[in-house]
Amino acid sequence: MQAVNMIPSLLELHLSSCELSGFPHYSNSFVNLTSLLVIDLSYNNFNTTLLGWLFNITSLVWCNNLLEELHLGHNGLGGGHQLPDSLGNFYNLRSLDLSFNSFDGPLPNSIQHLTNLESLDLSTNSISGSISTWIGNFLQMKSLDLSFNLMNRIVPSSIGQLRELTVMYLDGNSWEGVISEIHFSNLTKLEFFSLHLSLKEQSFHFHVRPEWIPPFNLKHIDISNCDVSPSFNRLVGRLPCSFNVTWLFLGNNLLSGPIPSNIGDYSSLEVLHVSGNLLNGSIPASIDKIKYLSVIDLSNNQLSRKIPKKWNNLNQLYAIDLSKNKLSGGIPSWMCSISSLWHLILGENNLTGELSSCLQNCAELYSLDLGNNRFSGEIPKWIGERMSSLKQLRLRGNMFTGDIPKQLCRLSHLHILDLAFNYLSRSIPQCLGDLITLTFMALLQTEFDEDMTYSSYSYHMELVLKGQDMVFESILPVVNLIDLASNNLWGQIPDGITNLSTLSTLNLSRNQLIGKIPENIEGMQGLETLDLSCNCLSGPIPPNMSSITSLNHLNLSHNLLSRPIPTINQFLTFNDPSIYGGNLGHCGLPLSANCSNPNDQNHKHVQDEEEDDEDGRYMTWFFISMTMGFPVGFWAICGNLALNKSWRHAYFLFFDETRDRLLVFIIVNMARLKRKIERIGVHG
Repeated sequence: MQAVNMIPSLLELHLSSCELSGFPHYSNSFVNLTSLLVIDLSYNNFNTTLLGWLFNITSLVWCNNLLEELHLGHNGLGGGHQLPDSLGNFYNLRSLDLSFNSFDGPLPNSIQHLTNLESLDLSTNSISGSISTWIGNFLQMKSLDLSFNLMNRIVPSSIGQLRELTVMYLDGNSWEGVISEIHFSNLTKLEFFSLHLSLKEQSFHFHVRPEWIPPFNLKHIDISNCDVSPSFNRLVGRLPCSFNVTWLFLGNNLLSGPIPSNIGDYSSLEVLHVSGNLLNGSIPASIDKIKYLSVIDLSNNQLSRKIPKKWNNLNQLYAIDLSKNKLSGGIPSWMCSISSLWHLILGENNLTGELSSCLQNCAELYSLDLGNNRFSGEIPKWIGERMSSLKQLRLRGNMFTGDIPKQLCRLSHLHILDLAFNYLSRSIPQCLGDLITLTFMALLQTEFDEDMTYSSYSYHMELVLKGQDMVFESILPVVNLIDLASNNLWGQIPDGITNLSTLSTLNLSRNQLIGKIPENIEGMQGLETLDLSCNCLSGPIPPNMSSITSLNHLNLSHNLLSRPIPTINQFLTFNDPSIYGGNLGHCGLPLSANCSNPNDQNHKHVQDEEEDDEDGRYMTWFFISMTMGFPVGFWAICGNLALNKSWRHAYFLFFDETRDRLLVFIIVNMARLKRKIERIGVHG
């Protein structure tokens, strides 16, 4: 900065994204920069609170009254301090950007002196308190962004006096009271408005009169999680936006009624997001006219009937979310022709039929959620062969039959596999242990998906963890889960599954699995939840399972397990006896059954292991002999009857005679019993 200080005629200083980490604290740092109009130090990482050197700049520039733009966003400034009062000395300032820093406390009153401000961005700090009524004095203000702070109390009605305002973002705060038409009275130039609150802040009310005509036509509207007035609780009628609107986000507002049939007239829409309302009726076919649409989210409403069949112009879609409605029918073919589609979310509906093979054309899918519908047939092999980018596959709660396709093991990016509550049978594929994303090496390369940066759609998925339904959004890319519960799977747990060192949740409960818990289970060091309940597993709990110190939810109940329960590491925290219940051979805490002394117990372990091996051999030969004996016995009898005519006649003649003799026997004895009853009645 000493070199820069030697240029007194410098008008603009741009050091954005230069990886600067320090800043001089001396009062003469800018002593010669008396002509500066613009300072841009954004996107660095300063290790200062800003207060010291900012005061020195302002004391100098105040005298010259020249600085017009100050950009300090995306640094680490503030350090938990309030914005300095010295900011009010920038009388000539037109643009102030302090976004993505660490300032807290209320806004200093000195800011009200910056009446020439055209752009104020204080987003993503920890600023608290309220907006003062002097906000109405910024008559030149065009852009106001106070989003994602800790501001509360009411939004002053004087904000409606900012007649030059085109952008107003108030998201992510804890506002109280009411926002009404008076807050928009003079905002005739407003084009971008966002009031996206968290669900817990629904004490904030958005009330307007039924006859109110907005003085603006918005191009971007986001009003979410608000308590809207009855006059605004329907999508029909005149929306406060122009037909050139690009973003329509009205989620979780208790909107009711049908989606307007002319929604397709908003042909410039890129995002249509009206999830979490009470919308009913069918999905309008006119949506097909919105050819630039990239996101359609109609989830969590009461929409019914079939998904429209002829949406052939929606070639820009990358996210379709129609989940949690009452939609019926199948998946229309137009969905299969969208090569750009990343997310197809149709769970929690009444969709039926087999999965159409045309879905394999969606080769770029990241997330496929068809859970809790009534799809049937086998899980297609082409999911593993053609959808190589798939990361989350949720097919739970359907009527799929057959086996788990081995082709799913080829999905090198798959980290969520949820096939629970179907009718799948046969054994678990050994190759599940080859899922690359769930191995240790993949953990080193794990990154959040690039599409998570798209604010237009925050994809989510409802999964069962630790026995509870949980919705994951921002952390979904790092959730690693395999859920095969409540099927008809049999055989042993494949040893290869222990290779999945970063798998956090494994649920194989309510199947027909036999054999022992894999001896190498200690390789699953990332395991947090393990549910093997309601199977036919036998033998001991592997002692090395105690080395999985991340394990915090365990259920081994209702199996044939035996031997003492481990009493070290995290097993000391499993105090609920029900997680071991239904295993008659288990003993030790937290169960009431005590174990024998260690020497006797060790001797018994050896005997039990020998008996288990011997029983296993007997059972193997039993199934082999039964498998071979049935066809041999069947054809020995039925084959002879089919080929030998005289034997066949004699066989059926024997059954005819036996039938006749049995019939005569029954009739004679019934007659005797009847006469006996009549004699008893006469003598009685």
